[in-house]
Amino acid sequence: MGATTTGTMTNQKISIIIPAKNEAHSLRALLPELQDRHPEAEIIIVNDGSTDDTAQLGDEIPGVKILNLPYNLGNGGAVKSGARAAAGDTFIFMDADGQHQPKDIAPLLQRFYRDGLDMVVGARTKGSQASIGRSIANRLYNKLASWMTGHTILDLTSGFRVVKADKFKSFLHLLPNGFSYPTTITMSFFRSAYTVAYEPINAEPRHSRKSHIRPIKDGMRFLLIIFKVGSLYSPLKLFLPISIFTFLSGIGLYAHNYITQGRFTNMSALLLTTSLLVFLIGMVSEQITNLMFSRRER
Repeated sequence: MGATTTGTMTNQKISIIIPAKNEAHSLRALLPELQDRHPEAEIIIVNDGSTDDTAQLGDEIPGVKILNLPYNLGNGGAVKSGARAAAGDTFIFMDADGQHQPKDIAPLLQRFYRDGLDMVVGARTKGSQASIGRSIANRLYNKLASWMTGHTILDLTSGFRVVKADKFKSFLHLLPNGFSYPTTITMSFFRSAYTVAYEPINAEPRHSRKSHIRPIKDGMRFLLIIFKVGSLYSPLKLFLPISIFTFLSGIGLYAHNYITQGRFTNMSALLLTTSLLVFLIGMVSEQITNLMFSRRER
């Protein structure tokens, strides 16, 4: 079964995997267009514990496979379940809420096959973010990931991507069940020296519901993504600057207290000890990361 893109013909079988939770309304508009544009593709809807009529879409729209999960596993969990069930050589992941457009699949596939890449990610353009707050957060994610990897990363958290199935499956054990799976798979590909490229897309407003930034929850999520990026790619590159900053703070405080009070304070000792501990944690994390990826590549 061949996959056809603009100016490109390949014998690779395509599987389009769409995790969905209560997105039946959006899927009824999305699926017919997907089938019309890519009749050769296997389309799998992973019903992630929906309470609407998502489970009945397979009866309404022939040719679409519905994978019903017994309860909500999370976005990443649904993606992993879909990847295990898919038969394609090439995976396409996209959201079910109407933001990702079927018309954008062809440019992604064309870039993917033309350049012989391992993964192509749909990078949302400036006006495509759900809100100003989310746009700012995503820019921070991108800057951090670009610094960690030494490669320009245009959209670290995009869920719209084309990827080689065998390479994606080799990282399933690393992927979390939550919404940070795009971050994990992107950093894992860079860490393993697989080729990754970005293709601009225009993400449409969500059909089903608005996305709201929650300062505390999303702030914690941002911090977790920072540490996830660091621990996946090069932990020492993240921990070393923190260690140096803490060490210099301890030395500076000691010098100030010695000059003004003539003594060495507990806070100076705490900062210096902390700097050493952070450095050692970074070293251990670096070794664990190296072992984890070296074992996977055997």
